[in-house]
Amino acid sequence: MFKRIIAKYKERYVIDKLDLADSGETNRLNLLVIGPALFLFGIIDLILVFAFNFNTLKEHVLSLIYFGIYTVSGAYVYIYSKWVKVIPRQKAYIWKTIPVYNTVNITLWAGVYNFYKLNQPFNGVIVYCLVGLIAICIFSFSPLYFLLGLSLAMSAMIPGIYRTFGFTALLDCILLTIMMFVLALYKRRVEKKYIMLLKKQKQSLEAKTFGNLTLIYNGKVITFSRSKSLELMGYLIYKRGTSVQTKELISVLWGDHADSARYGSSFRNLIVDIRHTMTELGIQNFFITEYNNFRINPESIKCDYYDFLEGDSAAVKSFAGEFMSQFSWAEEVAGFLEQKALKN
Repeated sequence: MFKRIIAKYKERYVIDKLDLADSGETNRLNLLVIGPALFLFGIIDLILVFAFNFNTLKEHVLSLIYFGIYTVSGAYVYIYSKWVKVIPRQKAYIWKTIPVYNTVNITLWAGVYNFYKLNQPFNGVIVYCLVGLIAICIFSFSPLYFLLGLSLAMSAMIPGIYRTFGFTALLDCILLTIMMFVLALYKRRVEKKYIMLLKKQKQSLEAKTFGNLTLIYNGKVITFSRSKSLELMGYLIYKRGTSVQTKELISVLWGDHADSARYGSSFRNLIVDIRHTMTELGIQNFFITEYNNFRINPESIKCDYYDFLEGDSAAVKSFAGEFMSQFSWAEEVAGFLEQKALKN
């Protein structure tokens, strides 16, 4: 029976790590925002502890350690998420999600700290609940690891909840923990179904990069209203799922000396054009924008360039020395591919 439960869980909720690579990138971008927030929270509280308790610091060692952990964790999350930007897609989800578990667990234990150390039990429970619900909303992670983090933090608070609020409140908190786990399961199930839909879309969406770039959907060439929209898409396809900021894209499209102030309006028009075209065609989760970062999801498109990088013999044979020939920045990439083809 236990084996059947495990098999059923894997069938419904386990997703291949390569399919989750794009979710890992979303995790990384979210951490680039959360990391500085944690750092500021920790450093401000450290300053306040020093300012108001300078003569009695020995009595506040635990607080100094606690807020010091927040400060170090915030800095670590930000620096790590910057460093792990470019990583092989097979490993991307795991490496970009590791700090998610660290961050969630540290902030869950903030509830425990509030409950006991600050003697604010109600606030402690609220922090625990908010952290769990926010984590479900913004991160992609394993429901089982999430349950482990929830259970450990709740176990630490169980005696205090029972003494302070009574047995009924304790049952409510346990029930809430179970509900958050169920929500995490539901989110992972929806995520898996969505990935299956993207794989189906991949059969219809194709990028031909050898020679001139051509985007094809359902057998028809995709055309944009603005000429540079195709070049922007081409650069994101070349980056293979890595997030690219506005400044870099403007530099690629209009030259190294182009600035956001002058070309910002033109760039925004390209984004509107691409979004409108994708929406009109019904193409989902391919062109992604988050926190002024832009990328495409390589798992939702068939591409000769990607097949080439994976060592596909047919793709290697089809390469004739040209890569997105209409774009000047692609010349160096063509040279790299030519060398790789010769080695193969």
